[in-house]
Amino acid sequence: MSEPVNLNRFRKDKARAEKKARADENAVRFGRSKAEKDREAARAARAARDLDGKKRDP
Repeated sequence: MSEPVNLNRFRKDKARAEKKARADENAVRFGRSKAEKDREAARAARAARDLDGKKRDP
């Protein structure tokens, strides 16, 4: 005799797999490398530092 199959578990597993595939595709399409993120953070910090240095005291 065959083993009974839980259809809810099958449906949820299929949905998880589709969601994971979509997430992986988006990571490839829109993701940035760690070096790019670090470079952008350094640029933002420098811009903030430069702006703070140009403020006048009231």
